[in-house]
Amino acid sequence: MRRTLFGDDHEIFRAAVRQFVDRELRPRQEGFIQRRSIDRSVWLKAGEQGLLGLLVPEEHGGSGSGDYRFSAVWSEELARLSVAFASSFTIHSEVVAPYLVELTTAEQRERWLPRFCSGELLSAIGMTEPSAGSDLAALRTTAVPDGSDWILTGSKTFITNGFGADLVVVAARTGPGKRAKGITLFAVEADMAGFERGRKLDKVGQPEADTAELFFSEVRVPAGNVIGEVGRGFAHMMERLPQERIGAAVTNIAHAAQILAETIDYAKERRAFGQPIGSFQYNKFRLAELVTSVEVTQAFTDQCVAAHVAGELGAVDAAKAKWWSAQVQNEVIDACVQLHGGYGYMNEYRVARAWQDARVTKIWAGSNEIMKELIGRDLGL
Repeated sequence: MRRTLFGDDHEIFRAAVRQFVDRELRPRQEGFIQRRSIDRSVWLKAGEQGLLGLLVPEEHGGSGSGDYRFSAVWSEELARLSVAFASSFTIHSEVVAPYLVELTTAEQRERWLPRFCSGELLSAIGMTEPSAGSDLAALRTTAVPDGSDWILTGSKTFITNGFGADLVVVAARTGPGKRAKGITLFAVEADMAGFERGRKLDKVGQPEADTAELFFSEVRVPAGNVIGEVGRGFAHMMERLPQERIGAAVTNIAHAAQILAETIDYAKERRAFGQPIGSFQYNKFRLAELVTSVEVTQAFTDQCVAAHVAGELGAVDAAKAKWWSAQVQNEVIDACVQLHGGYGYMNEYRVARAWQDARVTKIWAGSNEIMKELIGRDLGL
């Protein structure tokens, strides 16, 4: 199905991203899997190629295009190799970037953004806590004023890029308000006393993406590291979650489409009972169902990206795209494993790793159940 979302400039950019993926990531993927992280040298290469500052103005080292479709291309091409690469890089370049561009002072932007774009400063975002996953308003990490500084205490978990990040945007409770009230965002830097990282978490999938626990033991954070307005952190996060969720949808469906394409090729080549397995009616019909599901989901996701570019994407449509794309991704890749038979359960086959990598997409960026709750509320239920 022909997509109409992208123009010539986006496709030229896509070719450049593919070259980066084939040159810097594909040959080194196994090493990253073993080390459970992406080498900093690759981040620097991405910075040199201008891939980390797609949402950052030129005066601060970014590309300054202001066109989210370039970010979508970046996410798609990473996901076609590994959804873990898409996770690590886009947490930095697409999720953290809006906080550092839109909510910071001129001094903060000058201090952080040039190194953010070059790959010298790796970032993460600390929202999730052991006792508060999708329920961001239930966070227990606190920050209390001490002169002009803040004393930050608490912990975060499941933080992508957490083990190697130089700067983490951390949400903490700073006021007496309950639930969503009284939350503030802080930029915690790696060398701050009291900031410690736990082990790299041993995940079911996505080993290339480093994921860690973070601990804050009376970390003194200067007032110059407050991001946005004191007490409005929850609102700041809610305003930026639609972009995170449409970004997740872009990654999800690109990942599913790639694995499905490879499975179709496998079904043409793999023979059983004297003929290609794809020629059996059940398999042929199943593949027809999967292709249709992917293309319909792609069309809705593209529509949401176009709405986001136009400044019209609402939280409910972003929630629909996030949960449905994750559902389709998991159903498609599970079917691809089945079509591979026993080989689909072997880690040496990409489809097996993709199956493991995909499972978390129904959980992160707000679980699919939370997405349905948001949609249901919009229906007045």
